[in-house]
Amino acid sequence: MSTGELLGINLQELQFPYLLFSKLVQQADNYVAFKVKTTNPKKYCVRPNTGVVLPASTGNVIVTMQAQKEAPPDMQCKDKFLLQSVAASPGTAAKDITPEMFNKESGNHVEECKLRVVYIAPPQPPSPVQEGSEEGSSSTASVSDNGSLNASEFTSARSRISKLAEEKNAAIQQNKSLQQELELLRRKDRKAHNGIPLVYVILVG
Repeated sequence: MSTGELLGINLQELQFPYLLFSKLVQQADNYVAFKVKTTNPKKYCVRPNTGVVLPASTGNVIVTMQAQKEAPPDMQCKDKFLLQSVAASPGTAAKDITPEMFNKESGNHVEECKLRVVYIAPPQPPSPVQEGSEEGSSSTASVSDNGSLNASEFTSARSRISKLAEEKNAAIQQNKSLQQELELLRRKDRKAHNGIPLVYVILVG
């Protein structure tokens, strides 16, 4: 964290490629006006680029880099930012800030903090998973660090899956057979209840 008599900033450098959120910490007991400058204003968007930090409070500054058509060579950048701060009168608002307030030649005590820009390379995509050898291949591979199966284990797994599928089909067929037998018994039972009792026939005869 860079600190001064007036403002402290929680950064040593500006790292891109995306969006940067910076916090300005009030170091003094009075109003502090600040202004942010850059060596490449067309490339960056600073909001707000001027403002006032009240006593015992903090201020937020968001720096966004505009979209670039191509990555810079070697990810090197010579852009810099300059944070200027100056003591302001009580009750000063952002609309009251003028360029003369940051003019050292006028005798104003202007505190400055320089920040350089550092590009951050985007994260590398994960390497594609290498396909295992097909069944019957003579090459053998050990288990990789990420836990993937080698060729022999893959073949063994396929064999177990095939066996389980056969057992499942056999169980389904057995279940169907039991259901058919149960239905046949139910039909016989219904016929027995619907017929004339044997005792009744004997009595009538």
